[in-house]
Amino acid sequence: MTHPFIESYAPNSHVSAEPKALNNGLPKKRVGIIGGGTAGATIAIRLAALGLETYVFEKKKSLIDGPPMCHLHSGGNLYREIPDDDCIDLLKQCIDIARLYPHTIDVRPTVFAVPKRDDDSPEDLFPRLDKLLKAYSELVEQDSANKVLGEPEHYYQLYSREQMLKLAQQKQVAKPTSLNEWMIPVAKHLDLDKLKFPLIVAQEYGWNIFRLSASAQLALAEYEHAHVLTNTCVNSVVPVTNNKIDKQIIKWNIEYQTQASLEAKTVEVDYLINACGFQTGIIDDLVGVDVKRMVEFKASYITHWQGAGGQIPEIIIYGNRGTPEGMAQLTPYPNGYFQIHGMTNDITLFNDGLAGATPMSAQPKLPDKYLHYIKDGWDKTALQARNQTAIDYVAEFVPAFKSANTQNNALFGGQQIPGDDDTLRVADVSLYSHISYARAENVKASSTLIAADQIVSEFIKLGIISSDPAVNHHRSSHQWSYLKHNSCENIGEVARILAGERGFPIDMAELNNSL
Repeated sequence: MTHPFIESYAPNSHVSAEPKALNNGLPKKRVGIIGGGTAGATIAIRLAALGLETYVFEKKKSLIDGPPMCHLHSGGNLYREIPDDDCIDLLKQCIDIARLYPHTIDVRPTVFAVPKRDDDSPEDLFPRLDKLLKAYSELVEQDSANKVLGEPEHYYQLYSREQMLKLAQQKQVAKPTSLNEWMIPVAKHLDLDKLKFPLIVAQEYGWNIFRLSASAQLALAEYEHAHVLTNTCVNSVVPVTNNKIDKQIIKWNIEYQTQASLEAKTVEVDYLINACGFQTGIIDDLVGVDVKRMVEFKASYITHWQGAGGQIPEIIIYGNRGTPEGMAQLTPYPNGYFQIHGMTNDITLFNDGLAGATPMSAQPKLPDKYLHYIKDGWDKTALQARNQTAIDYVAEFVPAFKSANTQNNALFGGQQIPGDDDTLRVADVSLYSHISYARAENVKASSTLIAADQIVSEFIKLGIISSDPAVNHHRSSHQWSYLKHNSCENIGEVARILAGERGFPIDMAELNNSL
């Protein structure tokens, strides 16, 4: 049986109809969210679940279609340079977000390897790993439903060179059911002579952007008072002032225009939320807020490799960001598809891809060619060259990967970085109570539910929603309405449509293993 949402989902269609006039039975307070990426969509789900009349404006055809993401950073072990406290925050946020979007998580381990060329040692990470294990154990003790990353005592494990050599002699299984079975193809394919030991294996799982998009759209379709306007551009935001309260801004008029209509329309909202991703500065300029931020253009590449012999873990080879020996990340998808990050200026990063805000504008200006890529697609010749460079980079440590094929696909876009620290990995939301305005700035998608919580706290303070704990009970218990009516397969059906529409292999909408 076809899911009703799938029947209504067609090219150039809106996720929901144009907003209807408010009836007496609908909530009186309106919230406008500009941007339907992970932040905007998650905040919209959170607010719609509380009964608020919620409008999401997204210029693309579907929600959550942005820069590369593939990894649930449940511990932040990719980032040796960030503080331990940030890693624990990432762990907590990832557990939280996995409970909101459980059918988006690909359950497989991640292998972290320090190459011999690197100055650091695997032992340097042991204290942090022990802190993460302790933190995860405590979270599971607080609520058994937090056990979404496997058993706490197995959060991380170590493999010596001797263990790997023994595993290399074993027969690989197509569908691993134990950690040792997961590590057999790693032992067979990794060039062990180029690595320091032990290898670290952590329960950091995959995160599927196509299934995330599908989940968010199905979740918002649950609410009549959630209006998702895709293929829609916001032309302006204009404050509505109350002269009796010292010209305090208490409402906003949002003027917008859909691709299907030449006529601009407006909606008045009680609160405005800027969730425009790398373009948040455009709305900040319209609102009149001065802020420091950076934007970075980044990309990852899609390849196909039939030589893995079955399912394999994600593989991380550490390196210093932005150098010719930056981190390599090989992320598996079903049926031999892989996503590659290489944190060098020849692969994922770009020499001129980082821009900052100026005194004249809160919106950093990326070079025109990157804005062209984001809007109209990547030049195929340049894409092919970087894709092949990515394959060659991984093949230094996984020699058999040299036979992988480029797919002329990439996940790319602008990533926002609040402030002036390009190593920042944890961020959330900025609140401007006096002008009924908030800006969500999430470097990592896992931060979005925490950002939504901060906005809810703001709304309680402003009297927009009730402070009665019963009103917000669904949040602490993760009783999200869409999870009652949608299975992993329902979400997969929509995800496959989205992957196809975006020009990616349909297999990338699947999970090797689900929660």
